[in-house]
Amino acid sequence: MERNKPEPPLVLEPDGPVRGAMILLHGLGADGHDLAPLVPPLGLLEAGVRVLLPHAPIRPVTINGGHPMRAWYDIRLPDLYRDADCEGIRESTQQVRDLIRQQVDAGIPVQRQLLGGFSQGGVIALQAGLGGLPVAGIVALSTYLPCRDDLPGCGPDCPSVFQAHGTEDGFVPPGAGEELAGWLARQGIAVEFHRYAMGHAVVPAEIEDLRTWLQRRYLARLETAF
Repeated sequence: MERNKPEPPLVLEPDGPVRGAMILLHGLGADGHDLAPLVPPLGLLEAGVRVLLPHAPIRPVTINGGHPMRAWYDIRLPDLYRDADCEGIRESTQQVRDLIRQQVDAGIPVQRQLLGGFSQGGVIALQAGLGGLPVAGIVALSTYLPCRDDLPGCGPDCPSVFQAHGTEDGFVPPGAGEELAGWLARQGIAVEFHRYAMGHAVVPAEIEDLRTWLQRRYLARLETAF
C-alpha cells in the first residue's frame, strides 16, 4: 500500500442536513471501524455531524518486532517520548489536514469540524488540531504528544480539548496523560481532563462525560454560534 494514497475513510452520515464534521482516529493496530461503536451514544449523527473514521496506513512497527500493522507512525521504544517518529507523525497529520480541506470543499467550514483520537490517533488529532487550523475542538483519549516542538503555538485561539486517561493504563502511562494536561494548560488551552479507573481502553463513564462536553462545547452551538 502506498503511503501517499491513503484509503478512503469510513464515513457515517447523519440522517438530515450536514451541519458539521468530526474526524475520529483509531489507535495502533486497529482501523477506522474500531471507534465506530462510540459514535451513536455521543449524539453526533442526530445533531447533523458527519463522522469520518480514517484508516492508518500499514507500516512496520519496531516495538512489535517490525511486524506490519496499521499505525499512524512507528513506535521504536517502550519510552514513547524517546526516538519518536516525528516524520511519520507529520505524514499522518497531513493526511488529516487533507481530510479537513475536503470537508471545507464540501461546505463545512473548519470552525464546524472536530478532531479526535484514541492513543496514536489522539497524537495525530492533537498535532493537527493545534497546528494553526481553527477547528472547533479536540478529543484526546489515552494519549500523549511527543513531537510538540513542531507546533507553532496558538495561544487563546487554540481549540478546547477534552482529555481522558486511565489510571491503570499500561501502554501510555498515566503520568504521560497528566503531563500532557499540564502542558496544554500552560499554553493557555482550555483542557478538561478526566481520569478513569481503567487501562488502555474506553469506558461508559468516559463516553458519558465526552457526550456532555460535546453538547456544551460544540453541538449546542452548531445552529447559531459558528
